[in-house]
Amino acid sequence: MATSGHIVVEVGTDEDASAGQPPVAPVPYRLSFADLSYTVRTRGCRLASLLPVARASTGSPPPSTTKMLLDGISGEAREGELFAVMGASGSGKSTLVDALAGRITRESLGGTVTLNGEPLHGRRLRAISAYVMQDDLLYPMLTVRETLLYAAEFRLSRALSPARKRERVDALIDQLGLSSAADTVIGDEGHRGVSGGERRRVSIGTDIIHDPILLFLDEPTSGLDSASAFMVVQVLLDIARSGSVVVMTIHQPSARILGILGRLLLLSRGRTVYAGTPAGLMPFFHEFGKPIPDNENPAEFALDTIRELERQHDGTALLADFNARWQANHRMIEDVNTMPLEVAISESVSRGKLVAGTVTGTASSVPTFANPLTVEVWVLIKRSFTNTRRMPELFVMRLGTIMLTGFILATIFLRLDDTPKGVQERLGFFAMGMSTMFYVCADALPVFVQERHIYLRETAHNSYRRLSYVLANAVVSFPPLVILSLAFAVITFFAVGLAGGGASFAFFALIVLASLWAGSGFVTFLSAVVPHVMVGYTVVVAILAYFLLFSGFFINRDRIPNYWIWFHYISLVKYPYQAVLQNEFGDATRCFARGVQMFDGTPIGGMTEAVKLKVLGAISATLGTNMTAATCVVTGADVLTQQAVTDLGKWMCLMVTAAFGFFFRALFYVVLLVGSKNKRK
Repeated sequence: MATSGHIVVEVGTDEDASAGQPPVAPVPYRLSFADLSYTVRTRGCRLASLLPVARASTGSPPPSTTKMLLDGISGEAREGELFAVMGASGSGKSTLVDALAGRITRESLGGTVTLNGEPLHGRRLRAISAYVMQDDLLYPMLTVRETLLYAAEFRLSRALSPARKRERVDALIDQLGLSSAADTVIGDEGHRGVSGGERRRVSIGTDIIHDPILLFLDEPTSGLDSASAFMVVQVLLDIARSGSVVVMTIHQPSARILGILGRLLLLSRGRTVYAGTPAGLMPFFHEFGKPIPDNENPAEFALDTIRELERQHDGTALLADFNARWQANHRMIEDVNTMPLEVAISESVSRGKLVAGTVTGTASSVPTFANPLTVEVWVLIKRSFTNTRRMPELFVMRLGTIMLTGFILATIFLRLDDTPKGVQERLGFFAMGMSTMFYVCADALPVFVQERHIYLRETAHNSYRRLSYVLANAVVSFPPLVILSLAFAVITFFAVGLAGGGASFAFFALIVLASLWAGSGFVTFLSAVVPHVMVGYTVVVAILAYFLLFSGFFINRDRIPNYWIWFHYISLVKYPYQAVLQNEFGDATRCFARGVQMFDGTPIGGMTEAVKLKVLGAISATLGTNMTAATCVVTGADVLTQQAVTDLGKWMCLMVTAAFGFFFRALFYVVLLVGSKNKRK
């Protein structure tokens, strides 16, 4: 198989690989940036702008309304070497990498970023680059191999066979030094898994599965011991030498790590205070008047010196000005010959580096997404099922909760009779049962809150469509709801003594399922709007309480004031509550009050049976009808009329409830589409 130093899966056939063609020379890439500037508004000034009287009373001028995060930063990173951005906290390291990676809107960023002399942005940048965040965002119950296999299915074209994708994953596992941990789960706080260094390398692997030309990393060694950090940087150097441009931020590297870095860019308060090779630190600070001791780590000395200058008033301005003169005198950035970007990318595609792309030979042929929507949905479903089935305790807890709730309701409302009291008790059971379905769904709130950053990382570089994530989320969440609804229906329907037989039971189970479906959709939508779990729980509980209040149980529809009637019609609890009422009381021949039972709940109800019969006889004489103790005075239809639930039929209520589930998932998609731009403004 022809290679160019890259660990790739070739797109051509086996016959092409055995043709004996000579290796293709590596394609040189050079990422250049000039005069990058980025300014943001400070929150403090917004607050101060609201207090003009306070400012006038002090006589002090208004504070500056902006803060310069990047101030004319220039430099270049090349294929085959590590480009490291260093600086103290708040110096602008992550902001610079975000700017180079296209994670800042073009309107807000000043200056230019080019690859081989051509502007870099849009679909082409996302297709040829990868961004590794500082945090390890992985599914805890997937193994290392499974994590990389799913990443391969997202980022590699379906034109590649499953065997070729596995080859790419196996080669990447070897490259990352993960062979011994390949079949170990990632793990989390509650499940033992791989080590911190291995986890970091897996995070890198998920983003370089398609062998990107540009690789950006934010603090890849953060939180690691010196040995693990050195191993991670060695892996990054191998990736750079395989034909990639690697740009990373790093905080206080060890001497061993400093020795394998290619270029350094030191920042302080958004300005460049040094740009050059690690070996250049010694003469640089010697000429500046602060020589580095022979036995000291140059990087640590440089950072300590910068911090010391920062404590002085605009102290690093002296170092920044000295760096400008140093660069002019030493000319640290020399010209190199590079191919036109279109030609370079075409060469890389033809050699198999962009395995997520096509082989038509043009950069424009790199698709926005490697796979069609159906493939993305299927892969997302498989990954989610694999992760959740290894944590059965989560579903067992949900099932136990709903079974316990059903058991409590069944024992409280055991074998209700067909009397006026039985009617009231049925109303209470239905109100509690239907509202409970929505409260039980609150456990879906942390799902997207926990997956949010994984989703943002994967969609930032077009691993899959947002619509694919929404569809897969809905499909994965549905089967457990079926089990939960059947469990609740079986426990309560027969124990409570609800009427109608098998058909009525089937509808009851369906409306419970529809309620769970609508509730999970509502909570999923809220999880995208409210990114904090505790705040989300507060909002969910409050809104569901309002839905129950306006459902028609506490106050009938015809008694709700006109200015609140709109809330009645948007209440999620209204429709399943009305559906189960009509399912239970829909039989007009069924009687719920006979003869003297009509006096239950009135002052006459506390009198003797003889007195009740005399009153009943007087009523009969007055009405001119023969009313006896067996005469039916309240039917199921009368109950529905009393509860004002005659506006919609039970099947229409079922459809509206199910439609709410689809509606909120559509809103979930809209929120993801509008609110997940992965860019700073």
